[in-house]
Amino acid sequence: MKTSVTKTAFAALLSFSAVLLFCGAATAQNNQEKGVISGRSGNTLTLQTQDSGNVIVVLNSETQVEEPEGVFRKKHLNMTALVPGLSIDVKGYVNDHSQLVAGTITFHGSDLQTAEDIQAGLAPTDQAVAQNQKQIQAQEQQIQQQQQEIQAQQAASAAHAAEIAANQAAIAAANKRFGELGDYNILGEVTVLFGNDQVTIEEQYKPQLLKLAQQAKGITAYIIQVKGYASKVGSAALNEKLSTERAENVTDFLEQQAQIPLTNILAPGAMGTSRQVAPDTTAEGQAENRRVVVRILQNKGIAGT
Repeated sequence: MKTSVTKTAFAALLSFSAVLLFCGAATAQNNQEKGVISGRSGNTLTLQTQDSGNVIVVLNSETQVEEPEGVFRKKHLNMTALVPGLSIDVKGYVNDHSQLVAGTITFHGSDLQTAEDIQAGLAPTDQAVAQNQKQIQAQEQQIQQQQQEIQAQQAASAAHAAEIAANQAAIAAANKRFGELGDYNILGEVTVLFGNDQVTIEEQYKPQLLKLAQQAKGITAYIIQVKGYASKVGSAALNEKLSTERAENVTDFLEQQAQIPLTNILAPGAMGTSRQVAPDTTAEGQAENRRVVVRILQNKGIAGT
């Protein structure tokens, strides 16, 4: 009798333990979340839910991935189907790290197709983004190069402007001394005209210069004044250069061919486009402005007038 009671109690204990295990398993799988996969990393995925925000779901070898195919039928799938963008329903339990350990994951086939379509569109988008980034980098490099070129041009322009300013200051000083010619008599003058962009003396003007030089040599304490001009065609820097070279070439001719000492010649004046004698709106006017004016000067005190 005692043995029968013992067996009955042991059987009751086993039944109670089975009930506890069943209840525990049911409780362990009682956590459920529904949302959209926003990312995967290793054996975890991030589930974006409406109520709980972002939930970390842990996948293991016991996780079942299922697609319902009717009321009682389910299709078992590989976990590779769990792609970002897929809407899923996860059942499992929460571990010590507040992560949802997935027991079963279910989704519908239409949701999987949508997610796969999204993924198919992501790759071209990523390639387009990468291509755009390369283009942006190339454009930034081009902009930097252009900025460097602009800075170099600005530096060159500043240097050029300083040179022009120095020339203008020299011209102003010469004009102050000789411009009004209040203290000098003009005893002879020759105007040498030049072609467009030309600085070489044409043959027709050389006899005139030689005659002027011969006249100057007969004048006591004479000074030869040489001033070069240009038309307003082209840049100011170019015209400044042309007027300088024209005046220098005439000065060289007077020194080398006419035997006029440099001590009796005023430094060549580069007048640029100042003191135009004719409108630059016509070819004839431009031709008159491309000139070098050579004068014989004598101090009025020496001349007695």
